[in-house]
Amino acid sequence: MLTFKNYNIADWFSFYRIFAAPFLLLFIWLDYRQIFTWLLLISYSTDAIDGYLARKLEITSPRGSQLDSFGDQITLIVGLIGLYIFETNFIETNLVLIAVVFIPYTVQMLSAFFKYGKATAFHTYLAKLSAVLQSAFILFSLFFYPEYTLFYIMIGIGLLETFEEITLIFMYDNWTSDVKGLYWAFRDKRRLKKNSPSKKP
Repeated sequence: MLTFKNYNIADWFSFYRIFAAPFLLLFIWLDYRQIFTWLLLISYSTDAIDGYLARKLEITSPRGSQLDSFGDQITLIVGLIGLYIFETNFIETNLVLIAVVFIPYTVQMLSAFFKYGKATAFHTYLAKLSAVLQSAFILFSLFFYPEYTLFYIMIGIGLLETFEEITLIFMYDNWTSDVKGLYWAFRDKRRLKKNSPSKKP
């Protein structure tokens, strides 16, 4: 995943999110809320850019999918840390609900690492919608204030997406990228390959 000489342009956009994470943490520590928020916005924007470039230039790959997912996870964690530091009252008020949401997410991550040895990269439509809602909520909260309607919608979609990911982990014996969702999984021939590593068509 970190073999830089083989990176294409989409991979470099994905890697930017990983590279930017320590600097984002630094701005949190320095209490530079506005700088942190604008740089976080740039990181979130690269997520849309790398996906578009990969599809447009037909340079999608399992490595790129894994790099993209890793960058997304790191950016989400950094965003949540920033939200906690800059909107502490909101997080503490809703801590129980947030903790409940993270239980199935933790189950999903552990299941993936136990079965595949790495995080999933199914890139389902629900996952993309959930990521958009998460980034929109975090950015809106940091630029303005936490919006509860958006917060509850984000929680609901996030739970649906997590349960779908867990189901897909049980359905696929081998690590597979770009599944799109349960409907497509039932029609996916790669799911039937029990004894050989899956390859992206």
